[in-house]
Amino acid sequence: MDDCEFEFQKIYDTFQPKILRYLKNLTGEDEAEDLTQEVFVKVSKALENFRGESKLSTWIYRVATNTAFDRLRSPSRRIIKKCRSTDSEEIVGGEFEDRNAWTGEKVPQVEQSIFREEMNECIQGFITKLPEDYRTVLVLSEFEGFKNEEIAKILGVSLDTVKIRLHRGRERLKEELGEHCEPYWIEDNEFVPELKRTMK
Repeated sequence: MDDCEFEFQKIYDTFQPKILRYLKNLTGEDEAEDLTQEVFVKVSKALENFRGESKLSTWIYRVATNTAFDRLRSPSRRIIKKCRSTDSEEIVGGEFEDRNAWTGEKVPQVEQSIFREEMNECIQGFITKLPEDYRTVLVLSEFEGFKNEEIAKILGVSLDTVKIRLHRGRERLKEELGEHCEPYWIEDNEFVPELKRTMK
């Protein structure tokens, strides 16, 4: 294995889980794995021309974002981003209880975990419904932990543009969650650690 291959393997091992998570939040789970592989094929081919003019992480996320945008904007892509209606009705319709509604018995822990996972998926569904510009900055900020300056470099836009999109994205998400979700969904929810701020 030559130096270039070794370097790429280190990069892949470091960034693959992060890019997969990022693309799941950006495009949905169905396409994330294929897109992640496509991203790292591009990274592998372009790595020798990377001159370090930006941070490696910024560059890789830019490649991932552009790859996702190409897919999202593809005329042949069918966008399916809704929570299943039955799941949504069950979750939105009442409070999260840890007891069986019929017997009053305590629900096993595994069932609580499944229910929590369904809530997380539904919340993620609202995020993936946001307009592309808002969704991207929100995911980069809230999920990936990038600062506004870094997001501006990843997207190739001004800092002011990032701030505006982030503010509008949070407001839009706040409206969606306020209309469809109960506040307790957000409390202590590990899915989006900073999402409680959006609900204020």
